[in-house]
Amino acid sequence: MQPAPDYAPAPENPADIYAAYLVHLERRGRGNTAYTQAAQSFLRRWPQVQAWADLPLDARLAANSSTRPFITFLMVSGRLQPGYDYLVSRKLCSLWHELTGSSLEPDLNQFISAASELGFTRHGSSAIGSQIIARLLFQTGRPLADLCEEDLQELLDACAVRQRRTGRTARHYRGTTHSARQILFHLGILDSEAPPAVTALTLDERMADVPAALRPAFVAYLHRKRATCTTKTVSSLATRLAHFGRYLAAIDPDIASLSALDRRRHIEPFITSLTTTVNTVTGEPITVADRIRRVHAVGHFLAEITEWGWDDAPPRRLIFRSDLPRPERVLPRYLPVDADRKLTAALTDSPYRLAADALLVQRACGLRIGELLDLELDCIHEIHGQGSWLKVPLGKLNSERMIPLDEEVLTLVDRISATRSPGRPMRHPRTGAPADFLFTHHGKRLSQNAVRDELNRAAAAAGLGHVTPHQLRHTYATALINAGVSLQALMALLGHVSTQMSLRYAHLFDATVRTEYERALNLAKSHIGPLPTGRPQLPITDITGTGGGWKDAPAIKSRLAGGYCLRAPAQGACPYANICEHCPSFHTDATHLGVLAAQRVDAHDLAEDAEKRGWIDEAKRHHTLVSRLDALIAQSETA
Repeated sequence: MQPAPDYAPAPENPADIYAAYLVHLERRGRGNTAYTQAAQSFLRRWPQVQAWADLPLDARLAANSSTRPFITFLMVSGRLQPGYDYLVSRKLCSLWHELTGSSLEPDLNQFISAASELGFTRHGSSAIGSQIIARLLFQTGRPLADLCEEDLQELLDACAVRQRRTGRTARHYRGTTHSARQILFHLGILDSEAPPAVTALTLDERMADVPAALRPAFVAYLHRKRATCTTKTVSSLATRLAHFGRYLAAIDPDIASLSALDRRRHIEPFITSLTTTVNTVTGEPITVADRIRRVHAVGHFLAEITEWGWDDAPPRRLIFRSDLPRPERVLPRYLPVDADRKLTAALTDSPYRLAADALLVQRACGLRIGELLDLELDCIHEIHGQGSWLKVPLGKLNSERMIPLDEEVLTLVDRISATRSPGRPMRHPRTGAPADFLFTHHGKRLSQNAVRDELNRAAAAAGLGHVTPHQLRHTYATALINAGVSLQALMALLGHVSTQMSLRYAHLFDATVRTEYERALNLAKSHIGPLPTGRPQLPITDITGTGGGWKDAPAIKSRLAGGYCLRAPAQGACPYANICEHCPSFHTDATHLGVLAAQRVDAHDLAEDAEKRGWIDEAKRHHTLVSRLDALIAQSETA
């Protein structure tokens, strides 16, 4: 319990306290004989009112409805510190009326004003003020400016005790205490901002299901990876290695060392099991990419501890490149133009302006979500003669870049600057230095979950399916490719460090492939010409025999002994055309010279026609027939 502060009122005699209570009741317009008699009874029993706080909690909570207003008066006037256990167990329904005109009112008004500036609603600000700050002021007896981290922790500890005693959850108290911490930080009362509301599990806790003999090696490896990998990467490794550890615990719980791992007994069954492993969130089988990542994680783990010379490392390599399934070469999941327009309209009309504007900036600049939320207030740079540029902070690939902006994006950033909550700079997660982030809400950084929730809401309003923030980046890149941006410029705008990353977008709509396709198609159309229309019969029915027009038809043609054959180009050449002329059993004589000569002229013309249309195989067939007819004509002339 906190000692009485230096400025606390001097001990009063019961008569003075009773007189002050009567003035308080008169000012409130309340009071009756029951109230005054309860106050007198209380003062007779505890003339030193603070002694009442030494009673067991059940006895303090047992005060009747006539006595409770007097206890509240003693707390509000700074005459009683009842204990956090009492404060978190009692509802103070009329607190704000009791505080009016009290010495605590200026401090609470200052707190609520700061909360409103940070974006909290009036109702939310009042709730935090009454549930947390008022109780801290009651118990500490100190002004708002003198509150400290330990005071908040004592209140939370009392909530935890109440939960164990009664089963009543302390979740709401934890949430409002977290917000109170952040507001006190921006007021300059606390030196550090509120820690994350959800505390991540330790590496030991995450490896709890790994066989006990192997657990120290798993944890030690992850601690070592912290030296070279980001926190998020280590967390991902922990998830994948924990899965491997759970598998080992299931098939071989008595395994004593990693050196005892056997490829046939442990590794190959594990790799096979991945084909039926399901995602714990969606319940669907994990993707091929996830299978690859899990095999990679285990492979690197075992290979690296072997390279480092760990005593319990496997004696030989256990995972090979051939163990990896073939990756799926999927194209980036961009939004089609119509879906992109609908989503943009839904975000523009959203009532949740900060998160919606954050998504509009991501779509307009192609940012990763982490880069988006790491933007700082001074991210816009004006370059003389070069316009406005957005400085994108270090992101996934540890690289910075500059992106040119138009007036629409500048207007968005101006609106965000007016919507965000002001306050003290907050610690940067990468550098640890104070930073003024662009996206702040309620005195905290806008979270990825808040952005994703707004995107889900907007996508549903637009009548779209599930959309991820990264699809906005894909859509940005696809629009640039469609506009003909060069590969080098695309790499710079997206922050890619290798051409392979950007080429994924180039494969979406390859302008060279499109150009070559259209050139070849136009050339083919000019050679073939339009097929006759209007009647289903072949053009031969329109040939009178005087004009020879059948030989000019845009079709595959053959002159036969008893007529003509015309086939659509899509059908290809007939394998039976002129088969008789080439058959060894075919014989002719001088009486057929006229027919053979006419057939030779037609075959020669058809060969030229096929060459003009680009039908090389068809032209070759006709030339072969010309050669055969020449031989037959020579044979008939000598017969």
